Amino acid sequence: MSGKRTVEIFSAGCGVCDETVALVRQIACNSCEVSVLDMRDEQVATRARSLVIRAVPAVVVDGALAGCCENAGPTESALREAGIGRAL
Repeated sequence: MSGKRTVEIFSAGCGVCDETVALVRQIACNSCEVSVLDMRDEQVATRARSLVIRAVPAVVVDGALAGCCENAGPTESALREAGIGRAL
């Protein structure tokens, strides 16, 4: 195990996406490796489709779409529930 939780934020660069990026970065801990992926990149969009991402912003934790991103937008409590900000 790498000792890091992989957190990917799928973003289109909009204001709401920027808020989610800021929120994730605020609550992330040293065990979280955060990356922001631009949905305008075709490879990123293809990966998003494979993860069944239907709207942005979307947060993927260790390869799984965070529950809050399946039907609604990301919230701090849901992101924490997904493991963001919790040491491994």
